[in-house]
Amino acid sequence: MRILIVEDEVKIAELIAAVLEGEGFIAEMAHDGEEGWFLGSTESYAAAILDIGLPGKDGLSILRAWREEGLDLPVILLTARSSWNERVAGIDAGADDYLGKPFQMEELMARLRALLRRSGAQKATVLTAGDVQLDLKKMQVTRGGHPIKLTPLEYRLLAYVMHNPDRVIGQGELAEAIYSRDHEPDSNALEVLVGRLRRKLGGGIIETRRGFGYIFSREEA
Repeated sequence: MRILIVEDEVKIAELIAAVLEGEGFIAEMAHDGEEGWFLGSTESYAAAILDIGLPGKDGLSILRAWREEGLDLPVILLTARSSWNERVAGIDAGADDYLGKPFQMEELMARLRALLRRSGAQKATVLTAGDVQLDLKKMQVTRGGHPIKLTPLEYRLLAYVMHNPDRVIGQGELAEAIYSRDHEPDSNALEVLVGRLRRKLGGGIIETRRGFGYIFSREEA
């Protein structure tokens, strides 16, 4: 699940990205308003964390532009100021939530998870298929009640296919869902990743449809 961070303070953006990636998200960053607006308008994200005070194009202008373009992705606004009139302006521009600086990362993550649940991007907190369970809140995977340790990439792969069971998922779609746009895999990396996940979970979890992609079968699981 991709999250866009538009924040000109590089250290803050990198800290948010590190926390997001530690929780299984794909974090992509922009450090000025023009780039942030462009990425939000042309790429697919589950949500955006948007600072108001940005060079080039301020956060409220970006948000208004996205809404005028018909973009309805959930947006959390960040600001160093916390005046009531700025909050009203943010809500009027189309913000879904608002957080003043400085803030605790735990609060930001809690607000983001709540926003994703409300928007339907994260409909369930526990995915179950046969004896395989994936707890999205605790970020834990078990099979037959036994915990299975996965890398962040393996976790994102399993979460995506479990969100899309019983349909063939092409390699391009799967790569776009689990890798950031700056780290696209080579031709064999995805196949190696699927192989590692199969070995950890056991056979019959993810099947290959040669020439088409992969399928996660609830019946096989």
